Amino acid sequence: MTSSSASLRGLYSDPSSAWSFVPSTPPAASNSTPQYSPPPPQWSSRPAHNSIFDLSPELAHPSDGIDPVHLLQTVAASAILQYISTAVAMPWEVGKLLLQVQWVPRDAGEPDPSEVPEDDDDDALSDSSNDDSYFADPNATPHAGVSAQPDEPVRRSVLEAGTRPEYIIPVGSANGVWGMMRRVGRFRGEGWLALWKGLLTSCITEIISTTFQPMVRGVLQAVLIPRSMVFYRPPMFLPILSHLIVGFILSPLDLIRTRLIVQSFSSRHLTYTGPFDALSRILREEGGLQGIYLHPHLLIPTIIDNTLPPFVSCVLPGLLASYVGAQITEDANPIAWGFAELAGSCLGLLITLPFETVRRRLQVQVRGTAKPIKGCVELRPAPYNGVVDAFWHILTEERSDLPITPQKRKRRLSKGKERAGEDQSPPEEQGWMRSTGIGQLYRGLGMRLAASVIMFALALFSGGDEADGGWAEL
Repeated sequence: MTSSSASLRGLYSDPSSAWSFVPSTPPAASNSTPQYSPPPPQWSSRPAHNSIFDLSPELAHPSDGIDPVHLLQTVAASAILQYISTAVAMPWEVGKLLLQVQWVPRDAGEPDPSEVPEDDDDDALSDSSNDDSYFADPNATPHAGVSAQPDEPVRRSVLEAGTRPEYIIPVGSANGVWGMMRRVGRFRGEGWLALWKGLLTSCITEIISTTFQPMVRGVLQAVLIPRSMVFYRPPMFLPILSHLIVGFILSPLDLIRTRLIVQSFSSRHLTYTGPFDALSRILREEGGLQGIYLHPHLLIPTIIDNTLPPFVSCVLPGLLASYVGAQITEDANPIAWGFAELAGSCLGLLITLPFETVRRRLQVQVRGTAKPIKGCVELRPAPYNGVVDAFWHILTEERSDLPITPQKRKRRLSKGKERAGEDQSPPEEQGWMRSTGIGQLYRGLGMRLAASVIMFALALFSGGDEADGGWAEL
């Protein structure tokens, strides 16, 4: 028995160390039975290949360094995706902007002068020389006793089909963004391709803004707040200041974008052939860099439009959350905080949209020696004198009930055949929107509210953990 046991021990050999992931230990005793233990599971630390155009440069391994090809792929893919997303939203942006700059005077619904009886023509012509009409050219020199030339008909109403230029869409024919989009697409001088006017300029502006705004914010935080100071959250003025700096730098691009959208799409009536032509002409005719940046009609609206929205988006959600009474925070109650952000976004539009409208109106105005833009919608013939003046004239000289249905004046011979109740309509039936232009300050409000609700729904059902730092607006 002893000899056989010794021979068996001599034939036994330990498992090969090549199959073991742990260092082998010598046997503690000669009587212990060797047992094979499987190696612990090993998880790869290298992430899987990103199949969506390699959009994330941070997926590269830190030891590999920066790959130039990978970086170029990322930049190209990001630019393509940004261009596609801007192209999708561009028709709605064009319709909203055209509604914002469209001038709708209160007398736009007056009867067509072509229906005026013959015996009143002399009185109308004699009184027209003494009236300060909105449709008179503010730059023209008045001449007493000189009538207009036969080839230049005088416009007495914006609803006159005979005197309206062929490149202007009839005023008051659309009451919303979708209605304006259809009017632009079906209008002979525009067409469906006109819904993408200013696409390249909008895409470049969006790419630069989304890229450099976080960088400027980080630089401001590093300069103004020392690393030794501990803050739970950065101060509120940092995002506001970063938006203001980037918005001020990109204000010429925003000016060019507005004018490219407003100008006629017809090749015969083009004011600018493209963004580079628009920039060169504005610099040459409207005061150079000082005029394009520091003119009061451009500087003050730029400061307001780039300061007020981020301030409202930072303040309103917290105020609404504190008004509810419960302690609602972004980390502890993400869904409730999302509802507070949605409510703050909707209420903030009531504050910020009028200033955006005034800024668009002032951007359309030319200065210096530049000729007025031939817009595809009715523009105010007399220029505004600033932000307050624009607010005042929009509220006091325009109407908000769109679309406008013109009421033709009936001849005197048919007055006896009509009933007295139908002949004279009380002013109350026209509504209060007829006598105020407050609706003109909120063109595109419904579209912006719908965009906020859609973005909230997408964020709610997607379940993303990362906040995008603001509401995406069309």
